[in-house]
Amino acid sequence: MLPVALLGAAVWSFTLWRGPRARGPLPSEVYVWQRAWTPSVRAALADHATNFSQIVGLRAEIVWQKNRAPQLTRAQVNFATLRALPTPVGLALRIGAHPGPFTNDATGTFIADTARWIVEEAQTNGLTLSELQIDFDCATAKLDGYRVWLQAIQQRVAPTPVTITALPTWLRSPAFKRLAAQSPNYVLQVHSVARPRSIAAPFALCDPAAARRAVERAGRLGIPFRVALPTYGYTLAFADDGKFLGLSAEGPRPNWPANARLREVNSDPQEMAALVQDWTANRPAALRGLIWFRLPIGADNFNWRWPTLSAILEARQPVEKFGGRAQRVATNLVELALTNDGELEVLAPWTITARWAGARLIAGDAQRGFTLAERRPDTAKFVSQGPPVRLRVGEQRTIGWLRFDQDCEVHCEVFKR
Repeated sequence: MLPVALLGAAVWSFTLWRGPRARGPLPSEVYVWQRAWTPSVRAALADHATNFSQIVGLRAEIVWQKNRAPQLTRAQVNFATLRALPTPVGLALRIGAHPGPFTNDATGTFIADTARWIVEEAQTNGLTLSELQIDFDCATAKLDGYRVWLQAIQQRVAPTPVTITALPTWLRSPAFKRLAAQSPNYVLQVHSVARPRSIAAPFALCDPAAARRAVERAGRLGIPFRVALPTYGYTLAFADDGKFLGLSAEGPRPNWPANARLREVNSDPQEMAALVQDWTANRPAALRGLIWFRLPIGADNFNWRWPTLSAILEARQPVEKFGGRAQRVATNLVELALTNDGELEVLAPWTITARWAGARLIAGDAQRGFTLAERRPDTAKFVSQGPPVRLRVGEQRTIGWLRFDQDCEVHCEVFKR
């Protein structure tokens, strides 16, 4: 057994190695990354902006053509919507991968000028930005070069604060600390989409264990940072021979072959909730907040619904609550539906058993991926066929109907198989 003095010294050394700690609720911010600000985007902001300490919207993206000339794409930001929000607003400039050189040449000047345009346009539209966020897909070996661009951007947009996004792989580079020290804080992105090896290979948008390790490593640097966590999902496509074809989220589906093999990958709300709960209880003091990618929009198919994120913002696990509903739609005719009244999307094979008394079943049928598997004098069983059926938060999915010789009360029991 260690002497008390040595034990105390060991604990003290371990505490210093981990760095200062903090606990308590973390403020949450959110990204709005849509390029078209549809009515559903504006409605989501109006309904939910007050749940966040800051809104960060994508304003523009720079990609590089084959001759390395920049190509600028502007998002259709609605400044009237942003101006009406009671929440601070930042805007983001996304920059695609670039090999350098990183000097104040025509390329560096174009980037700095674009940053200046974003800030000035916001001011012209009556909006003072809380920050300009730079999301540059930079190779780790080029971080010192990136610092040259960052300094130029800061000079052009001063006094607007400039924040950078960072990858966990950057944290081991001495150049990153020099880069991060150039900004008041940075955003650590612990989610990413790496090229999958095969359709069956393990794949996650955010590995919780890796995220915890990255946050601890970032905390030891002592520079204030926020963590970006995912709410979204993708469809991955593979050819018959296993070749990776690409991925798709919101928007038109790419022109994949008809026989493409598809796989959906989504962020796990329960894992993200556990991260938030852990960091609420104990975290590096340098971790100052969370920023979610991205704001739930009613029209999104590859993003959480609002109740899911709302539960996590309260630092608790979202609740699963599904059931069945029997609704009289005409004389002696009942429609049966699956319902999701919880805070979690459910993907499962389903069995729905309908029960009644005092009436005779005349006819019935199933629909939308279900079959009427069993009929008895007082029960009928509906079973899903094929792949698991997705039931989104707030969704009611009609799965079949029953017609009786007289009106009766029908009760449903729902099971995940």
